[in-house]
Amino acid sequence: MPNIRRKQHRGLIGMLLIAVAFTGLQLTAVTGRASPDAKNYLSYALSLSGESREEAGRRAIAYSCDSGQHASLSPVPWTNRKAVGESEEQCVRRLDASVAYWSRHGNTSGMTAPFANQRFMAIFEARPGYPLFLVPFIAVFGITWGLWLAGLVIALAGSVCVLLTLRAAGASRRAGLAGQALYLALPTGTVAMNPLSDGLSLALGTAVVLGCVLLLRDRPGRDGASGTGARSGAWLAAAGPRTGAVLVAGGLVLMFFVRYSQALLLAAALSGVLLVRAGWLHRKRRQFAPVLRAAALCAGLTVCVYAGAHLLGWPMGQDSAQDLLTHHYQRPDLPNPWPEFFVQEGVFWTAWLRRQAASPVLPLLLALSVWAMLKRRSVVLPIALAAGAAGLLNQAGHPNLGQLYGYRLIVFLWLLPALAIPLLLDRPARGASPVPAQPEKVGGGQRDGRVGVAQQPREGA
Repeated sequence: MPNIRRKQHRGLIGMLLIAVAFTGLQLTAVTGRASPDAKNYLSYALSLSGESREEAGRRAIAYSCDSGQHASLSPVPWTNRKAVGESEEQCVRRLDASVAYWSRHGNTSGMTAPFANQRFMAIFEARPGYPLFLVPFIAVFGITWGLWLAGLVIALAGSVCVLLTLRAAGASRRAGLAGQALYLALPTGTVAMNPLSDGLSLALGTAVVLGCVLLLRDRPGRDGASGTGARSGAWLAAAGPRTGAVLVAGGLVLMFFVRYSQALLLAAALSGVLLVRAGWLHRKRRQFAPVLRAAALCAGLTVCVYAGAHLLGWPMGQDSAQDLLTHHYQRPDLPNPWPEFFVQEGVFWTAWLRRQAASPVLPLLLALSVWAMLKRRSVVLPIALAAGAAGLLNQAGHPNLGQLYGYRLIVFLWLLPALAIPLLLDRPARGASPVPAQPEKVGGGQRDGRVGVAQQPREGA
């Protein structure tokens, strides 16, 4: 018993040390993270706080221009926050003039300040979840520290969900901590800290992934849940399919209000991958019902997300294509945008592949992930694959060359290495399967055949 408690304490201490180290590194850049879209979310949050639309816009401009002075002048478009040589005063005058122009040209309503035409700003009006999340942070800590702390909470929450996902799948304590550290070190941690809706959407996505693992696994024994912390270990041991269903449904519902397009793609990718997995298990004459039920749940949520966005009149795929091809609706709509849109797809992905060849960090990590999928048997792997597919689909929906060097649109793809590579730290499971198997006869009798999540050997064994 004391040995188990020592392991639990070591796991908790390791988790806290990783969180403290990440927090310390983020203190080196409390500001300087604002992108052009950050002021839209900030003005929305300030309007929700009770400020007038004009005052919310003024404060959002002040923060955005001040942040730009602390940003690096990198040639990478995503990290280049300001025009070269533009002072803070020039930035404020430029954005004030833009607000005045669009106010005169019809953008006179909504929660966000009129930084662009009303049709473009409707994209941000359809994402109320992130501004609402920011309200208490801004009210208590002010704009600069409030946005920083909100990003820190989002990043750490996502990393803990990754740790719990790996532990729930039967991975060792060191694999879980490695997953937490990878999540924070990879672009997933960077995107989470940026004052944009992508980070909160990603954190909720990790909760959905955790829920899927709980849906598909058998409940592990005490040893399988030990080492993360007494409370979290007990929760993992007790959590079952109902908890998993709540996490999946709740995570996707909250994602709907944060970034509904990503919620739609994640739900669709999960339902597709799980359906294929269920078909494979059926062909192998293994028990496939839990996987099929999870696929049905995700498919139903996919329909609900799409129907909800349609009923609310939020921008859909056609609007996104027109936005790309008309430079944020500043040119007339194309009668049929899809031929040119697919041309842009080809241009983007050709450039993207060249970029990966020149800087092959992601290809190497994906290769390690494939190796993990071939060498390890874990319930988390098909779910991680679906999350990565959701990232690719999201980027495919926005083939904008301005995002070629960025990570935020494709960030879910980085969940695959964060969840798969840590499994290589554990020994391959012998004679165990992450999914229930068909009953088989043993010595004239019959055993249940439901094989729990593979238990890793204890350290020192």
